[in-house]
Amino acid sequence: MKSTRLCLACGNAFLPLPHAPHQRYCSSKACQRARRRDWQNHRLRIDQDYRDNQARAQAKWRASHSGYWREYRAAHPAYRERNRSMQRMRNARRSCRPIAKMDVIGRRWPLGSGFYVLSHADESSVAKMDAWTVHIAVLSAPTGPPA
Repeated sequence: MKSTRLCLACGNAFLPLPHAPHQRYCSSKACQRARRRDWQNHRLRIDQDYRDNQARAQAKWRASHSGYWREYRAAHPAYRERNRSMQRMRNARRSCRPIAKMDVIGRRWPLGSGFYVLSHADESSVAKMDAWTVHIAVLSAPTGPPA
């Protein structure tokens, strides 16, 4: 007789099926759904071909069902209103002035030659974390205010 095991999803003890000796999830629908979800997440993490295929399949579905979300919002007004109110709250919390993620120092003098950290700022003037170290060589210093 096989010994009982603990299900990885719900934690309950179960008896493995005879034809699945390495069974790790019990037979309940919720646990089997969790098993399939875990398998897919694992496959997406480790298999580039699977990831590419999933992306292609999802893009194809979106292209052939382009009105899905429009129809869903029309059929579910409570969903639409909740999303709109949540967006209004996010907009209200958003700061109007540009922010930087790390220390930023405003310069009052011209930039000199040397190594600098260059960081991309998007349209909202938010500096991102991914930055490059660059060497800037000043070829000619500014002589006065631009004419």
